[in-house]
This record gives sequence, C-alpha cells and structure tokens, in this order.
Amino acid sequence: MTDSTDLKDSAAGLMPDVLQRLDALVRIPSIAFPGFDPAPVHDMGAAVVDLFEAAGVVGVKLLDVPDGYPCVYADIPGPEGSPTVLLYAHYDVQPAPESQNWSSEPFEPVTKDDGRIYGRGAADDKSGLVIHYGTLKILGADRPCNLKILVEGEEETISHLEAFVEANPDLFKADAYVIADIGPQRVGRPGLTTALRGDVACTVTVRTLANPVHSGMFGGAAPDALTAMIRILDTLHDENGDTAIAGVDSSQWDGADMDEAVYREGSAILPGVDFLGTGSLSDRIWAKPSVTVLGMDLPNVAEASNVLLPEVTAKLSMRIVPGADGDAQLEALMAHLRAQRPWNCEVDVAKVKVGHAFAVDASHPAIVAAEAALEEAYGAPVENIGSGASIPLVASLKKVSPDAAILLWGAEDTAQSRIHASDESVDPAEIERMIVAQTLFIRNLAEAVGH
Repeated sequence: MTDSTDLKDSAAGLMPDVLQRLDALVRIPSIAFPGFDPAPVHDMGAAVVDLFEAAGVVGVKLLDVPDGYPCVYADIPGPEGSPTVLLYAHYDVQPAPESQNWSSEPFEPVTKDDGRIYGRGAADDKSGLVIHYGTLKILGADRPCNLKILVEGEEETISHLEAFVEANPDLFKADAYVIADIGPQRVGRPGLTTALRGDVACTVTVRTLANPVHSGMFGGAAPDALTAMIRILDTLHDENGDTAIAGVDSSQWDGADMDEAVYREGSAILPGVDFLGTGSLSDRIWAKPSVTVLGMDLPNVAEASNVLLPEVTAKLSMRIVPGADGDAQLEALMAHLRAQRPWNCEVDVAKVKVGHAFAVDASHPAIVAAEAALEEAYGAPVENIGSGASIPLVASLKKVSPDAAILLWGAEDTAQSRIHASDESVDPAEIERMIVAQTLFIRNLAEAVGH
C-alpha cells in the first residue's frame, strides 16, 4: 500500500489553490430548476471544464444530454491492463430563496469563525468537484490507472443523465465509481456509505365538488377536498409514526449506529419534539421506509377565503429500503392511496418517478481499498453508514458495469453541512482529508488489481 506521509503534505500545500477555486465555483448560481436563468448553469459547466483542464486533464469536454443540461466528461488513459475509476460529482445546486433566511449571501462564500465555508453548493456538491480536482493535481501525469470524469448538470432537479448513461454504456464503463456527493456523520470521523434508500414519488388528487362554494352556506354536509385529503394522508402512518402501507418493505440496519447527537444537530428537531417511528435510530433513517408529503396545491393563509375547496393535489415522496424493488414499492403506495376514498370522493394517483435503492458488496476489492484509504487518511476507524438520501444515477451505473463497486463518500458531514437548507457549509479540513483518501484509494486499487 502507498505511504501517505508525502501525500498528506502535498494535499496540505494544495489547499490554498483548492479553496480559491471552490470560492469561484460557489459564486456561480448554477440552479438547474425549471424557471431559473439557464445562463449560470451553462457558465458553471464551462467553469468545470476549465477546472479539470487546470488539473492537467487533456480532452475534458461538455457532452450534450438530451432534454437536459450538458455533463462534463473526460476519459484519461492509464497503464494498459489497469483498472478504470470514474469520478462523479454534480455542478448544479439547490435554490436559495429568501424564505430560508440565510445569515449570509448564499452565492457570496464566506469563512466564518468556526472555520467552515458558507455558501450554496459549498458542500453539495462543489466540494466534490474540488476533491476530484485536488486528486487529479496530486496524481499528475503519472496516473496509476485509467480514470474517467463525469460531472452532472441537473442532479438536484429532474435529471436526464440516467437515460444518457444507459444509452452510451461504453463511455461510462468502469471497475469502480466514486460518487463524491455525500459525507460522514461528523467532521473527522471517516464514513463510507454502504447503502442508500431509494426514492419513489407520486401525486394524489382529491375532488369532491364541481367548483368552490361558500363554506357558511354549504359547509357541514358538502365535503371539501382538503378535509378528504387530510384523512387520506393520515392513513400513511400508524400511531407511532411508522409508515403503514401494505406491501412496502422494511428492514434492520447492521452497520455503524447513527449518532443521536449528530442526528439531532443535523435534523434541527426542536427540543421536546419526539422522533417518529420505532426501532433503532439507524433503522428508522437507513433501513425502514418513510413517506413524506412534499407539498400541496392550496391557497396560502393570506389569500384564504370562506370557501370549500373542490380539488386538492399533493405530492408524496417515499424513501424505500435497500434491496426493495422500486417499481413495486411505488405501486404499493399508489394502490394504498387509490383505496382511500372518504365520503366516496374522487381520487386520482399519478406516478412521478422511481429511484432505486442500493447496497454495496463489502467484499469488493475497491471497497476494501477504499476503507483502507479512509482509515489511513483520517487516522481513525471507518464507520460503515447508510443514507436516507437517494442517488438515482447509481442504478444506471450498475446497469452499465454490473460488477463494479460504488464508493459513496465526500465532505458533506451530516452534523453541520445543512445541504439543501439555509447556511449550507463545508469544513476545509474535510476536503483536504478526502483528497488524501481518494488519491490513496486510486493508488491502492491500482496496486491491488492492476496488471
């Protein structure tokens, strides 16, 4: 295995450059959601090409993704017979609306007293971009294996990359895929994510009336759609808060425990508010299903009037357990909703998406090499953890290379990163450690399985 002393020195010396580049990337509001200006997203794609060219990559380019934003791609040859590692990240970010109440401007990155860098995308996932940049800079021209780069431009919204990858499998075949879009429980504690819950979604529309009517004249006998919707949604959970839908799978977690202090800090749950569900905390967030109402089409309080609503639509997301079939789990959810018809109301259910769950093969040589690299980089035992988040691209990559390993790691610590929320941030020390770990992993994998 590769000695890490010189590597750690190299990473430390590179950090001023890495952080300067992260600062520049965070300043680009690359929000790929419909309705936002597409120009910054395209600017960001070009900036990522520049980033990897500055890392010494030859032939990095933008590939057109049908109906979506382009992805950044490069195929970097290494020694003949050596394994191929694909490095993935995404360059788009979540919106940062004023309603989130940021304490600093989201697209003006700032380092605060705690040493963390604050800004939208600083963690998710522009930290992943600079981890890859630092890795490539340190490896230099004498790379020990074949490398590929894939950077997505619309991971945070309706992605079109999965279909593109599956339609062009030769471009994306690899022995290991490194997904730098996640992180450990807490800074300084190395974490390798070994399972992802899947994410299935649908809409449910409830109709009770042909048109709005006066609540005083007709309320009490004529049912309004919102009341019917409330009764339907109440059936999704039992009295403990566990998801209660026939045909939806559940499991138990057998890896490292979820740290309750980390979870409380990261979830922002209010003092005195109880956790949902039963079983261990790890079970509830990594190995059991959870269904969430993401939104409803309703009048807001300021515009509400004295009428019975004739129609209401809600969007639901359900996280499904590793090993479950996504299509079957979504159908179970939709069948449950169709069966709920309080007062014989009309109920229409429509599919939105299926994101499949994932679990790693812990015996794969790349996973073994990754755990060794993490332990060496951090000087601490590795925690095998799960994630309630979903990365739909993983399923497509497994179709392209069924025997490949999927590595899920990065600098987005659960405790403090606050991805998708206000005051998103990243710890520079975590970026530095991950550059070391990722470089070690590539060198160690090449030594372990190269020819």
